[in-house]
Amino acid sequence: MNPPSHPSPAPPASGAPAPHPAPSSEGLLAHAGEVLRPALDLYLDLHAHPETSGQEERTAGRFARSLEAAGCAVTPRVGGHGVVGVLRNGDGPRVWLRAELDALPVEERTGLPYAGRNGAMHACGHDLHMAAATGAAALLARLADRWRGTLVVVGQPAEETLSGAGAMLGDGLYDRFGRPDVVLAQHAAPLPAGTVAHAPERVTMTAAGAVLDVLLHGRGGHVATPHLAVDPVVAAAHVVTRLQGVVARETAPADQVTLTVGTLRAGTAANVIPEEARLGISLRAANDASLERALSAVRRVVLAESAAAGAPHEPEVTVSSRSAALLCDPRRAASVRRAHAALLGSGRVLDWPGSMATEDFPLFGDAGAPVHGLHGVPLVYWMLGVVGAREWHRAMAGGAGAAPAPNHSPFFAPHIGSALRPAIGALAAAAVDRFTDG
Repeated sequence: MNPPSHPSPAPPASGAPAPHPAPSSEGLLAHAGEVLRPALDLYLDLHAHPETSGQEERTAGRFARSLEAAGCAVTPRVGGHGVVGVLRNGDGPRVWLRAELDALPVEERTGLPYAGRNGAMHACGHDLHMAAATGAAALLARLADRWRGTLVVVGQPAEETLSGAGAMLGDGLYDRFGRPDVVLAQHAAPLPAGTVAHAPERVTMTAAGAVLDVLLHGRGGHVATPHLAVDPVVAAAHVVTRLQGVVARETAPADQVTLTVGTLRAGTAANVIPEEARLGISLRAANDASLERALSAVRRVVLAESAAAGAPHEPEVTVSSRSAALLCDPRRAASVRRAHAALLGSGRVLDWPGSMATEDFPLFGDAGAPVHGLHGVPLVYWMLGVVGAREWHRAMAGGAGAAPAPNHSPFFAPHIGSALRPAIGALAAAAVDRFTDG
């Protein structure tokens, strides 16, 4: 998730005193060292053995064993390969931590000795998220005198396809493990290791998004007699070019919308006009209303270009996945931000300007209410810096190729030596803050 600009520390309100370290955050980073070795072992193992969305069987098993070692009661196979670990510590709030299991179908090119070599890659930091979640659970088990309540750690499959959260909720996640008082999550970002970034109130952390599969029909034939055929490739080409106007000419300049045709597949031979062409389209928007307008425009363009080509059948437009924009609960997010300032120092808590990346994490809140039947489940989400000091200084100095590799890049590689301990501490501090209600 690459931010559009470098976040900057937010100054304290005029006349407001500097925040004092919260007692719940004292020493958490030091104590994180006690659980660092198992968390690092998990990270290295998961990074070397990535599994893509829906295929996370080994990953789920490894994650489950780490949660059991931390003292959690573990339930596997929730909504597919989903894992749920529960750590009870008396009466109190139910605080949920969420991490993702899946990797991407990207060939890793980092050159790391523990790089994945099976054609997949943890190019979005999900291996770090899992290591931090198990580390935080182990840390909270050691520091049980600081909090009371129930910790629930969720290992969610298939985040990259925006289908795993819905599958777990559809499998009765909240009915089986209890209504959360809050769900917390963090995400690796190309920011300095040891920093976190929170969105200001009313700024979306991540965008609303949808993925569309489009099937254009034609009439196959010989390239020597194109007048006897209907070429779906030409229709697809017109769709691709016409769609650029959805953003350039139909979207207000102040509105944020992106549209990408990521795949176009047609034909089996150069001398054959194919029967069909398929497109994969990704839409992102800063809010749900803008996304809906863009979806309507895409459908209109596809239908019109198919009709203009004289297609024998109407095209098929399927929304294969969709996600809502992510807005954090303002009060709880502000409290977690203060806990992070106490943990890391206020200069290491940055403002997040928003991102056009997408998440299915909103489904754990009101966006998923039609599935889980609950309204008012608060969400808190922040970005986690993973770039080592040397790489960051090089990026700040500028020059060609100086920017840190973004998420989803084959060169994306968190500086695990400086990122893992703060990742564990940030998650644990947020959990303790919510257990003690700030």
